Amino acid sequence: MAVSYTKYLRMYHMPHMWCPGCGIGIIVKAIIRAFDALDWSTDDLAFVSGIGCTSRAPGYLDMNTLHTTHGRALSFATGIKFARPDKHVVVISGDGDATAIGGNHLIHACRRNIDITLVIVNNNIYGMTGGQYSPTTPVGARAATSPWGNIDIPFNVSELVKGAGATYVARGHVGSGVQLERLIRGGLTHKGFSVIEVLSNCHTQYGRRNRIPDAIDLIEHISKSTVSVRQAEKMSPEELKDKYAVGLLHQDTERTEYCDDYNKVIEHAQLER
Repeated sequence: MAVSYTKYLRMYHMPHMWCPGCGIGIIVKAIIRAFDALDWSTDDLAFVSGIGCTSRAPGYLDMNTLHTTHGRALSFATGIKFARPDKHVVVISGDGDATAIGGNHLIHACRRNIDITLVIVNNNIYGMTGGQYSPTTPVGARAATSPWGNIDIPFNVSELVKGAGATYVARGHVGSGVQLERLIRGGLTHKGFSVIEVLSNCHTQYGRRNRIPDAIDLIEHISKSTVSVRQAEKMSPEELKDKYAVGLLHQDTERTEYCDDYNKVIEHAQLER
């Protein structure tokens, strides 16, 4: 059955502000389809963002939404989840928002294993604020602040959050919306901190500077850089160089969730009064 996207959108805010061909539109549609498949009431959803192109998504979604400060989306989302642990809390962030100024909040949200779903839109650059290189910009890639090529080693976001303790880690890309929807839906239903990294295109800031200015060409470039998790398992480190494994990368269903643990502390404290 076809999804009625307008059911979930604030149509009075249209047209949106994203560049034509931006991957964020693909990602938002995948998130909407995941919500629709789960048949959750929008009254039970809180959608939170920080600053950047990606952060504008909650403004277009007709549910409980919060547009916060740069890098602090997970802090606000944690407060929401503590206050209303019965609700579904989802955060959307860009690679700069989540892993640079928000990096400290990211690793501690992973460590706590709080039941929040984070979608990180990784387009390898700061899109809205001028095209500066980000923690995920590839070595040698050009940006406004690296006109002769970036020299910093980029984060592997999925490995970073896995190492920090996230209990659901997946990676998808904008060239495969069906798989992306499935991975997001898996994160939404997982009890614990879930991170879905999405390889996306910013042809306006990243593509233009790196000789891939067309949206379709950049999406195809991203698609060709990916391999499935099963394929990756059979490949050598040399073969995997400059490749990204996509699919479900890690899931731990044994760890307890942070709000549940905190409630046990409260119950224990009340018994000792």
